[in-house]
Amino acid sequence: MSGHSKWATIKHKKGAADKARGKLFAKIARQIEVAAREGGGDLASNASLRTVVQKAKAAQMTNDAIDRAVKRGSGEAQGDSYESITYEGYAPGGVAMMVDTLTDNRNRTGADIRNIFNKLGGAMAEPGAVGWQFSRRGVIFVDGSATEDDVMMAALDAGADDISRDGSAWKILTEPSAVYDVRAALESAGLSVSSAESTMVSSTTIDVTDPETARKILKVMEALEDNDDVQDVYANFDISDEILEAVG
Repeated sequence: MSGHSKWATIKHKKGAADKARGKLFAKIARQIEVAAREGGGDLASNASLRTVVQKAKAAQMTNDAIDRAVKRGSGEAQGDSYESITYEGYAPGGVAMMVDTLTDNRNRTGADIRNIFNKLGGAMAEPGAVGWQFSRRGVIFVDGSATEDDVMMAALDAGADDISRDGSAWKILTEPSAVYDVRAALESAGLSVSSAESTMVSSTTIDVTDPETARKILKVMEALEDNDDVQDVYANFDISDEILEAVG
């Protein structure tokens, strides 16, 4: 596992579930508002909104909270206006990072992101410097104890593009808009899904073998994701389970 998917696993192991869930809900609510503002509040005609709402439900966000966010975005209720900005940069070890934000103050957010990179040994990059190597994909991980035939039958029938072994798990790639439908099909087939997300996947990967460098990279990831304006952080690192154990 690498980059964003690896980080999702790390966060799950680190705990602090209640705090993390509250922050996640606030960020998803912003995503819902922006999707509803840009394409309307009708799920049937707004594919972007439909995808974000599926993400919210997968995270166990309540229907009331989802409805309120949709109404704020569609103008039925008062809400803030957010701008989508993606920042690019490098973490220690030359790891490429893309930082998706939704902000109501681009000057504040830009300064905050730059400060995090500089403070923790990274650096901001010019637009396009690292973005060329990332493309959006749906990525799902399934318990590796399942048979390949079972995973393939459920996933491909639901629209998955590719299935491969990734360590102790099965890794399934889909179109971004299909990730939650494929997840539902896998779970309906009785398969255990450990994570499912629409994410940015890099065409190149940096294998991090030094524990101290790994620790610095993870500090950058954590600091960025702790920022309220940051929605997602994508990176092209690969850190082995052994190194993760070493850095705690």
